[in-house]
Amino acid sequence: MNHNSTPAIVLKDVHSWYGESHIMHGVNLEVMPGEVVTLLGRNGAGRTTTLRAIMGLVGKRTGSIQINGVETVKLAPHHIARLGLGYCPEERGIMTSLTCEENLMLPPKVAEGGMSVEEIYAMFPNLKSRRGSPGGRLSGGEQQMLAVARILRTGAKVLLLDEISEGLAPVIVQALARMIRELRTRGFTVLMVEQNFRFAAPLADRFYIMERGLVLREFSAAELQDNMDMLHQYLGV
Repeated sequence: MNHNSTPAIVLKDVHSWYGESHIMHGVNLEVMPGEVVTLLGRNGAGRTTTLRAIMGLVGKRTGSIQINGVETVKLAPHHIARLGLGYCPEERGIMTSLTCEENLMLPPKVAEGGMSVEEIYAMFPNLKSRRGSPGGRLSGGEQQMLAVARILRTGAKVLLLDEISEGLAPVIVQALARMIRELRTRGFTVLMVEQNFRFAAPLADRFYIMERGLVLREFSAAELQDNMDMLHQYLGV
């Protein structure tokens, strides 16, 4: 991790709203290139809204959100994506009538250097064997793999992943963990929202704990053991 380089993501005093609801109350965080960072917190803490705010998908946002050094707080979502951001929302958004491979080919390129379909199939053998199956016939785990895989083809190098392990069988969760390790070795930057602490803990370089739309604490993987009591208190893990 090169500390002299420009951060991939910087949020400074970010507030956001859905309609009248004020969700983020001055969030500050940063993610360096090549880091895996996890947002921890209870449901309703503002973690998903933080990912959506970075993508410009909230009603209103104020403060500063920089992606690779570019201020984006006034930009539309499609312009933000072109800075090399890939967002995998919790609802996955698989087109049920299209085949697995057609789904994979669907998103437009946002940057050069995306992974080829062959590389993606090497990373996700399950998808290769299901390439001709309709999206609606894939298992929940296969749909989740597909939701992440199709971002990798777009050239996005900064990934926002929302609850990718939720409700999935352990064998699939292990495959997703392998994928995140592999993406790190390829220089991807990952900001994850994750309820499954056991999944997130061994993968992340750093953690932010959110509560009521604010970042309460930030600590590194090396400081994880020292913070377990606090995590029990905030997360019940």
